[in-house]
Amino acid sequence: MTLEDVRRRFSGPGDAAARAFGVRGDHDLNPDFAPPASTVLRDAAVLVPLVDRGGEVTVIFTQRTATLSAHAGQISFPGGRLEPEDSSAEDAALRETAEEIGLTRDRIAIIGRLDTYVTRTGFRVTPVVGVVTPPFELFPDPTEVAEVFEVPLSVFLDPENPKRHSREFLGKDRFFYVFPYEQRYIWGATAGMLVNLRDVLGAVFEPTG
Repeated sequence: MTLEDVRRRFSGPGDAAARAFGVRGDHDLNPDFAPPASTVLRDAAVLVPLVDRGGEVTVIFTQRTATLSAHAGQISFPGGRLEPEDSSAEDAALRETAEEIGLTRDRIAIIGRLDTYVTRTGFRVTPVVGVVTPPFELFPDPTEVAEVFEVPLSVFLDPENPKRHSREFLGKDRFFYVFPYEQRYIWGATAGMLVNLRDVLGAVFEPTG
């Protein structure tokens, strides 16, 4: 899939730009893990950064440091909570990306959003999709980010992905999506958002040969 294919899905008539946004979350595979109705959800935003690497589209990810109090060591998109100074989810995603990995907003063109994602921990996350124009230099914040790396978009469009795994949590089996790549495993909310991205792009994904 080319970058132009991706852009068309987010900007053409009758496609992702015109669709109604839904709400997804950790509860998609585990209805019992939805936050209680009384939970006050905290708004957050992440950037889904797509990079054109000479005809191949890649996706930027961060690996969180092992010392963080929440989601330590997990693979994620750059992002975080909306702050009072943020004018929108897009603004928050761009600000957090600059703070976490040093990728400045002048290198990013926002092309759309994915469905809102609600986490069991009480966050309402808006995934913002942006196209990153090389060349760029990254400066990860060592207090938050252990590593920044890229994965080909084709990994997430592979018919063999995602895998569905389970783990016992609080006495019950919890199911979750996993995208394996080399020695890494992308799971949790990040994998759930990638399933959404795959759904949006899948209609124009036509393997050849």
